[in-house]
This record gives sequence, structure tokens and C-alpha cells, in this order.
Amino acid sequence: MPRRVLTLVAAVLTASIAAVTPLLAQRTAQAPGKASLAADSLGIDQFAALVRRLSDSGGYFDTDNLISNESSYLHPLTTLERLGVRGGAYIGVGPDQNFSVIARVTPHIVFITDIRRDNLLHHLLFKALFEQARNRTEYVARWLGRTVPSNVDALRDQPIDSIVAWAARTPATSASADAAVREVRSRVVRYGLGLASGDLATIERFHRTFIAQGPALRFTSTGRAPRDYYPTLGQLMLERDLSGRQASYLASDRHFQVVKSLERRNLIVPVVGDLSDANTLPRIGTVLRERGDSLAVLYASNVEDYLIRDGRFAAYAAHVARLPRRANSVIIRSWFGGPGSHPASVRGYYTTQLVQTVASFAADSMVARVRSYRELVQRKWER
Repeated sequence: MPRRVLTLVAAVLTASIAAVTPLLAQRTAQAPGKASLAADSLGIDQFAALVRRLSDSGGYFDTDNLISNESSYLHPLTTLERLGVRGGAYIGVGPDQNFSVIARVTPHIVFITDIRRDNLLHHLLFKALFEQARNRTEYVARWLGRTVPSNVDALRDQPIDSIVAWAARTPATSASADAAVREVRSRVVRYGLGLASGDLATIERFHRTFIAQGPALRFTSTGRAPRDYYPTLGQLMLERDLSGRQASYLASDRHFQVVKSLERRNLIVPVVGDLSDANTLPRIGTVLRERGDSLAVLYASNVEDYLIRDGRFAAYAAHVARLPRRANSVIIRSWFGGPGSHPASVRGYYTTQLVQTVASFAADSMVARVRSYRELVQRKWER
């Protein structure tokens, strides 16, 4: 091609780029929030800003809720696989039982919401542990204050049974416990949330409870002894789904790394809020629209039971119906009726997990008028 033509082409390209660049800059300037929130990772400042944007002051509940009391918590996984529930956004309540569903669904972003600010602090503890841990063995060691094995890299694929057995027979020492607590503290203060001394004390109290009780820890409520059907932490880690697979997020390195990646990219966002109020779900819905994303899973546990009792269920149902969703978006709820108390109950389990599509929930014109949780769980579920 003649040099004169090449020069002309170069001039045209330069002019075109010069014309387009201001438009791109203007578009970025017009919607910085959308551009940043839609990314597949958030900076720590963006993470902190999102936590503050979505959170309220919080309220009271009569338990620290350190671990789940739902031994059946893995049973929905089979239904989620059948429905093809993947990606999207995950909204959940409570502690680390969420991680096992998250590991299977591999959502784009996660919001863990609870009326208690303590649950936010609890999840900052988890965030710090995931940051440190190269694999499941190191995670459990730091979580339970045990000395990390010197050959931890070689233990990446050891069975979860071996990890739990090791934690049960290996006591924490004063030095290993103090080191684990100190490392968590050094990390949580960097998350940009302005944690007060009381917040740090709460995180340490939670961590030292895990360290002291280890795999034997059970769910407790204030003023009430643990029920005999509440599983221990070790039992929860060893639980199986309905196909018989050990399926917790700690059962395989692959599933552990899914959660670790989300934590590393600051995409597991703890929120202080009430699912029935005018802020929490509407605000999350706004963020999803800004991201161009939609709900995949709403894990409600048995929160709806309390909302029905308090006369706030109709507001919650309306908020859920307005969330951006897909045809296969689902609600997972937990029923504490005892063995055989529901058609979906599984032999040997006190609790029952129920999956309902959000579409069927939103289309049920009578659902907001239910008078009891028993009535709600008997209405519709995926069979």
C-alpha cells in the first residue's frame, strides 16, 4: 500500500479514536456505580461502601447462631441441580450453611443478611479465615485454633472425614489459639468498616467459642439447652445430600475454592437488615438491577415463620416478588416439624428442607394471607 494511503488511514483512525474516547469517558463518568458493581470483583473500599449502603442498625435475636441447627441443610442441592440453578445472585441468612449451596450454585454475588449485626461480624471472621487458608485443612485448623500442619499443602485432597477426625483429636494450645485470633483481628480491621472495640471483642468471642468446642460445638439459644436433634459442627461438615454424597463446602477442595474465590473478590457481602422491611430486599434488588443480574437462590431458613407471627410476612412476600428473577429462581426454607411431619420429610432427620420457585411464590395470590408457617410450608414446593 502506498505510503500516502497509509498516512491517510492512520489519520482517520486517530481521529476516530479521539472522537470516541470522550464518549467512553463520559459514559463511565455518568454511571460509575453501575460499572463498578457489575464487575466480577470489588475493591475493599467498594465492598465496605456496599455493606454500609445495604445495612441498617440491626435488631435482637436470642442466639449467636454460630452454626446451623438444620441437619438436612444439604438436601436442596439435588433439586437445585435438577432445576439448573446456577450463577445469578444468592441471598441467604445465617452462618456458614450458606457456603455449601453457594459452592454448588457458583453465584456471581452473594448477600448474607440478618437482623443481628453480630451475623455481619461472624461473616467477617469467615472472610478472614478464607483469606488465610490455602485449602480446607488450613481453614479448619485456623477456624478451630489448631496448629496448621507443616505439610498442609500436601493435604489439599484429604477426605473431610480425615479433617474432622484430626480436628477432634488435636487440641488447640494457648499459643495456637492466640495466634489464630490475632491473625483474624489483623485482617478484619482492614475491611474499611470502622469496627469498634466491641465489634472486635464479639468476633474474638465467636472465634474462641469455635476453638474451645471444636467439632463438638452445637447450636444454642439464650436460656435454652441444645436440643438432642441439633447436629454438631463435625456432623454438619460430614453431612450428605439426598444422593448420598458428602456435599458440604468442606467436602472437596473444588467446592471450597469456589467460596474462597468469592471471598477473595469481596463478593460475599454481609448485610444487617430485616427481610420484611422497606430497605433490605428493595436495596438488594436495586443493586442487582445495577449489575444487570437476577436472583438465583433466596435461602430463608425458617425466618418466614417469625415474619408470619409478627404480621410482617405480606411485606416480605411483596419485596420478594419484586426482585429481578429467572424462571428457575428458588426460595429454600426449613421446617422444624420433626420426623414425618411433612410429605417431603426424610427418614432420620428432624428438619425438612423445602424448595419453591420464586415464580410460583409470587403467583400465589393467597400466600400473603397465610396464618401460620405450617400453612405456608404445606402450600407449594418442588417435588
